[in-house]
Amino acid sequence: MGFRSGEQGGHVISFSSFIPLLASHAVEYLDACDGAFARPERTEQYRHKTVQTQPCNRKTTCSKEEMLERRLTVLKGILESEEVYLRELDTLLMPMKALRASAGTSQPVLSSQQVQTVFYQVPELRDVHQTFYTGLKGRLSAYDQAEISPGNETEMRCRSFELVVGDLFQKMVSQIGLYGGFIENYVKAVEVVRKCTHSDPRFRTLAESMMSNNGTDKARTTYTFEALLYKPLDRVTKTTLVLQDLLKTTPTEHRDYTALQEALRLSRSFLSGVNESSQSKREVTLSRGMRRQLMRDGFVVDVSEGERSLRHLFLYTDLLLCTRFKHANRGKQDQYRFCWYLPLAGLRLRWVADKERPPETNARLHSIRTKMYVLRQQLLQQLRQNPKTSRSLAARSQKKLEQMELMLLTHLIAYRLELHSPSGKSHALLFSSLYELEEWRQAIHKLTTANIETVPPDLLTLTSSCVKLRMTQQPPLHSTNAGLNEESLCGTLSVAIDSAVGLQEPACMYVCVEVDGFKFYDQQTQTHSSVLSLNPHWDQELSFQVDGAQNLRVLCVSQSNGQDDTVLGKNTVKLDSKTLNKRWKKQTLQLGQVELTLSLKYCPHPLGPPSSTVQQPPIFGVPIETVAKQEGVLVPHVVRCCVEEVERRGMDEVGIYRISGTTSEISMLKAAFNTNLREAVTKLRSAEVNAVSGVLKLYFRELPEPLIPTELFQSLTRSLDIQDQNPRLVSMLSLLQSCPDANRHTFLYLLHHLQRVSERQHINKMSLLNLATVFGPSLLRPPVAGQGHLGPTVDISQEVVVQVQVVFSYLQCNNLPEAQLSLPHDSDTEDEATHI
Repeated sequence: MGFRSGEQGGHVISFSSFIPLLASHAVEYLDACDGAFARPERTEQYRHKTVQTQPCNRKTTCSKEEMLERRLTVLKGILESEEVYLRELDTLLMPMKALRASAGTSQPVLSSQQVQTVFYQVPELRDVHQTFYTGLKGRLSAYDQAEISPGNETEMRCRSFELVVGDLFQKMVSQIGLYGGFIENYVKAVEVVRKCTHSDPRFRTLAESMMSNNGTDKARTTYTFEALLYKPLDRVTKTTLVLQDLLKTTPTEHRDYTALQEALRLSRSFLSGVNESSQSKREVTLSRGMRRQLMRDGFVVDVSEGERSLRHLFLYTDLLLCTRFKHANRGKQDQYRFCWYLPLAGLRLRWVADKERPPETNARLHSIRTKMYVLRQQLLQQLRQNPKTSRSLAARSQKKLEQMELMLLTHLIAYRLELHSPSGKSHALLFSSLYELEEWRQAIHKLTTANIETVPPDLLTLTSSCVKLRMTQQPPLHSTNAGLNEESLCGTLSVAIDSAVGLQEPACMYVCVEVDGFKFYDQQTQTHSSVLSLNPHWDQELSFQVDGAQNLRVLCVSQSNGQDDTVLGKNTVKLDSKTLNKRWKKQTLQLGQVELTLSLKYCPHPLGPPSSTVQQPPIFGVPIETVAKQEGVLVPHVVRCCVEEVERRGMDEVGIYRISGTTSEISMLKAAFNTNLREAVTKLRSAEVNAVSGVLKLYFRELPEPLIPTELFQSLTRSLDIQDQNPRLVSMLSLLQSCPDANRHTFLYLLHHLQRVSERQHINKMSLLNLATVFGPSLLRPPVAGQGHLGPTVDISQEVVVQVQVVFSYLQCNNLPEAQLSLPHDSDTEDEATHI
């Protein structure tokens, strides 16, 4: 079985020889690099876009002005090349959505698995290059727009030295490992394309005539599907040459020089790894002809003998290797020291939320966050006042920020991934992000289910090869880019979690939301757990203080009694300060099988120092309008959660709402609702159902103002005197409309619930009149004499009768308005709603 390499000559390459050929191609141009600048025609064949100048050779005389001028030309050529490449990737990705939708129909063009194979890693590659292109274009535009006095060569030279792009190249190359997955998958993708091209006329039409716009002109280029699939392979073999060109035209004293050297090293290391992989697949053959190869690596927190340490973790096809990174001095190679390894065969995984941090740990974390905040503000002030702030001063501040963020990474732990080997060995990895934990868990689980037999590794050789094989160079520190970034968010980000659909069976679910950015403030929170349902609703508003946030990560998690929580799906939302504002923007996210509806709004403002504790304000004994406003709803969560729990398991309870639960359990639930909603809902699930109903009654009883405002008592009393039922109900419903929104909708929500309870009165013995008798005194109270009350006083017996009869009359109404649970989070215009 062979495949064509698209437009690059159309020659056929066999499956077995493809990877070595690619590696050989890479090695060939690496060998050519040293002489490429003396012979520019030699590099022509490797470049997507020719740079119309010969870079300076450091062995020849070349002034700094000439070097910088040629450097600018190289950068503009790279930008043009990136633009072409992005158009090609966009053309390749254009049919993906339609093919994915077709996969769910009775006559799919491609199956879901085939769609995944064909487009594997392509969206991720596109995102990496789009980020790089946007950053490079912005910096070149800013440079071009800067005003320089004509003929002022000194000023022009200073401006050229201020054009810094090394961090952009370093960031892009640090993610070059994505190409490794693409290369490994490439032959499979081409096989699918060829097979479907021959067997399905619909796909053949698509695969043989994919059109791409050529920039701003109206010309269009026609590609085949295979030709577009070849583009990333063609691209990755040029990265080193591009960096060589740029480094040759960058003076050694330029701020970019060190960063470009590192980027070039990473690029060479990756291509060397491709060559090594093609020849020996890490030089270890496993059972059934499989070979050991690196699948994923990254930094995690490892727990060993009670101590937490930052470690570099390497996931191979048959084992998990934990190492300690040792940074080498200048001129020497970095090293890794072996810590432990676990075979993947039979490995059991389990994740749990970490225990609550002790007060002394919280105090230490607060101290670190406060110091980071102060240091960050000082650095920003220096940059605003003098953009030419001393490099050494800025570097020192950034180094301190990175050191403190590393301390936070080690101690800001929320989740634990436990690894249990059949041999009895166990290890635990700690994470501050559930999203990151789930990515690791999925990657490990996928390999453990393959039933791989492990060939005992040569640990010395395996550990020493980590320097060459690694795809992740540094821990994920936001402080690495601590300068000004106008695109990231700084202020308050609000996330309203609405509802979800798509579950195959009922589940109790909660939603976990995370943001990135500087870790001065809490970056993760969760909704309460929903009741068992196919279509869970939360209507819960979550709020973050963010600084430097660019991504929002969302996970749906299922809870089962006696079993571990299960992540049903996850997704990431790019946060754009240009599109987010103070108006709610509705979005629909696909999280695995679950489709989640949420809304976002963003209010930019300067941020104050991090607070030591963020405590939930109490809800019992607080005006209902205040609670509703705090929660961003119309019906408080305590009311909804208690009602949902009663309807889940208390509708057939004899005497529900009449028989009280234990005082101690009701007090425990009240305290939980006053401090932590999510913890309260968890306790509610296991509480005795009469205690749940008791909490609901207690909440209404302790309201400082009754749910039905006191000023309506006399008017409602007069309405009761109307003999005809229909006019009486019309009058009472009219009075209800005058209530504040939170009061009215909460009362309507409760009435509908009590009507459903009474429908089971043949079992629970609770008629409408019984329920009115229980709730009437809590929901309606007469005015207190001497507090602005001018009407006639009502004796205690009449008072109770009015309270019961008012609620009873409302319960008898068959056409009660529906309650609205929360404030609408929809945008004013439909076109602001997006689907991700």
